[in-house]
Amino acid sequence: MKRHTVQSEKYIELHKNILTWYQQHGRVTLPWRNTQSSYKIYLSEIMLQQTQVKTVLERFYFPFLTKFPTFQDVANAPVDEVLKAWEGLGYYTRARNLHKTAQATSGILPNSAKALEKLSGIGKSTAHAVACFAFDEALPILDANVKRILYRFFAVKKCTDKELWQLAYTLFDKENAYIYNQTLMDIGATLCKHKTPECNVCPFESMCQGKKNPLLYPEKKVKKKKPIRTHFMLIYHHNNHYALKQNTTQLLGGLWAFPQFESFESKSKKITELGDLVHHYTHFRLDAKVLLVHQKINNIKWFSFEQIDQLAMSGADRKALAMLKGYELLK
Repeated sequence: MKRHTVQSEKYIELHKNILTWYQQHGRVTLPWRNTQSSYKIYLSEIMLQQTQVKTVLERFYFPFLTKFPTFQDVANAPVDEVLKAWEGLGYYTRARNLHKTAQATSGILPNSAKALEKLSGIGKSTAHAVACFAFDEALPILDANVKRILYRFFAVKKCTDKELWQLAYTLFDKENAYIYNQTLMDIGATLCKHKTPECNVCPFESMCQGKKNPLLYPEKKVKKKKPIRTHFMLIYHHNNHYALKQNTTQLLGGLWAFPQFESFESKSKKITELGDLVHHYTHFRLDAKVLLVHQKINNIKWFSFEQIDQLAMSGADRKALAMLKGYELLK
């Protein structure tokens, strides 16, 4: 890949166009852009890592802040409560790392990217974003939207993260870091879109090297077919209580779940098939046959419906719970 030099004067006019675009079209009303709270800015960055702005705004950001108004409140809470507030947002490692960071910092985030990057779940781009937006540190960011802009602007089909960071610094407007970074995220989300870029109204258009064929950049990755895991999901029932175990896996650690097995045999004569469910995870698809088993088992915890509603569960287990409740209503 051609080596790019550090920011030169040739981008001065482009930076002016970017600032003008943000004043006219930027998403300036987003709540995390109208606060000095490093906690609220950090929370938004973590929530937005794998989730669209619309979803975060409509369902998660404000309820989470109602439950935990300060970062110290997150630090003081049991991790189960944080996971419950995160329920439905997915990628639960984010919630566990949020809790770890709150406790590690005693609810006070450090004010430099270098220090932030040492904390659980905070990579270089997130550290730069929080340091820039909360503490005015002039650093570029490199989220998915910004990467796409850089690939197209420099007409690069494929490069390493190290090379992308070099491009990020090359194009960076250090004098207006806050607005520049916000603008790139907005342009990536609204104009330089993955499948339908709107190059004719993009402020980068005049100098964009990939504008004639934007869909060529970056090079498309061959999608691997998701493997399918076929399991039995067992809902054990005894005395109006149901058996759940707490996950210890990296994917769903801390969440409560109905036991799952690849094969199943039971001595119980009271087994009801509740139905089949399909749930998509990032790297695999779960196909589960949900069975209600009237049997007491040991070394597991038992909960009533009311208690289960207070627990944090994955989407797949919530689907199974809905099947169970539907069955109980029809009895």
